[in-house]
Amino acid sequence: MSEPYLQEKLNLETARIAWQELQPHFARGAAVFVDAGLDLLTVAKWMAEDNSAEIGKLMQQQQFGVVSEEQAHEFLRNNQEMWALVVAPWVLVQPIHEAK
Repeated sequence: MSEPYLQEKLNLETARIAWQELQPHFARGAAVFVDAGLDLLTVAKWMAEDNSAEIGKLMQQQQFGVVSEEQAHEFLRNNQEMWALVVAPWVLVQPIHEAK
């Protein structure tokens, strides 16, 4: 898939959604945390391209990884809004922190 097409496809498939609605993906182990300081589309592109070098760096920095039980409980407790993007079989989730 060409890069401009992939970027457009990923952008169109990004949605704002409440964590509560994402819990089924967490329950099946498919919810993947992306740190709020990262560009979600760039990370999704790396996943789609199987760029293990970049993904590995993010994992080492604890900016990317399968959502933990602790994170899931915190997201639920805070009624967290997320950006979500499917890169099959994964659902990338990124907390939205509104500017105050």
